[in-house]
Amino acid sequence: MADERTVSAGETVDVAERHQFEVKNLERFMEEHVEDFRGPLTVGQFAGGQSNPTYKLEAPSGEYVLRRKPPGTLLKSAHAVDREYRVMKALNQTDFPVPHMCAYSDDESIVGTEFFIMTFMPGRVFWDPTMPDVAKGDRTKMYDSMNETLAKLHSYDYKELGLEGYGKEGNYIARQIHTWTRQYKNSETQQIDEMDALIEWLPAHNNTPDETRIVHGDYAPHNVMFHPTAPRVQAVLDWEISTLGNPIGDLTYNTMNWYGPATSTGRPNFSGVDLDSLGIPSFDDYIAKYCERTGRDGIENIHFYKAYNLFRLAAILQGIVGRVRDGTANDPNAAQNAARVIPLAQRAWEEAQLAEKG
Repeated sequence: MADERTVSAGETVDVAERHQFEVKNLERFMEEHVEDFRGPLTVGQFAGGQSNPTYKLEAPSGEYVLRRKPPGTLLKSAHAVDREYRVMKALNQTDFPVPHMCAYSDDESIVGTEFFIMTFMPGRVFWDPTMPDVAKGDRTKMYDSMNETLAKLHSYDYKELGLEGYGKEGNYIARQIHTWTRQYKNSETQQIDEMDALIEWLPAHNNTPDETRIVHGDYAPHNVMFHPTAPRVQAVLDWEISTLGNPIGDLTYNTMNWYGPATSTGRPNFSGVDLDSLGIPSFDDYIAKYCERTGRDGIENIHFYKAYNLFRLAAILQGIVGRVRDGTANDPNAAQNAARVIPLAQRAWEEAQLAEKG
């Protein structure tokens, strides 16, 4: 979806030429594999934003969403639509808000790449976390619902849901630090003293508990769809980097709008915002509510988690810049991404110093 303040989850555009496929092939697949499906199909594409092309399918039997790998040469672990399907299919066993999974296929002859189909759910997606044009009382309830939904996700026993082996168990933060250090070094385009310092500091000061839960990995307002009119979460979207990991890492990523540098992600955050006037909870209150819901007394060394998440995001953005440099990606926002790395690194190092003070 495009970087607008608020978008309807139903807005589509004509299918881009490079993402077109033979619709009749998909119709035949759905007749065999999607319960109660009746064609013919009309296909539109959701605009911009997704790393995996995503389509709205309309038919006499209902509305569906198709999500597929993009065409072309891809990084081995990227665009993991099979993992998205698996985790949401598992969560369909619960009352967690995700679309119903209809079918999955790795047969590239159907739409050109691996894909899955799920039910379409209408709703609102907010790229601006201040949620413009929402009433104050509703905004408060929506943030509470987002908090409650994340706490619910972290409450599930992944083994009971059939997700054993969905990710490695244990040492999640340590493995993440190692991974993103390697990715950063491989894509480095300039020396950033704070990143070099963090690469030494983070593994030396990682004493995070070895807790394993289902983690979304990118749980943020733009990946949470709210009900079209009610102030509650309708569905959690974009599970591409979900895995098994440390739930507090997931929580503190979710709260980066409170402590990250201004527009660190290319979208607005809470820098300079009077949260109380908008009905948005403070960082401390949001964390406290999550702890209440998950039975925690609090979170030890939260500054470490903040430093880790800021470092991780800086490395992710640097990776995009590096791929453009190497000619393996075409990103019109490459210059802006490069400019965001330094403020993220500086803010991460500030949090590291606060962690040292205790």
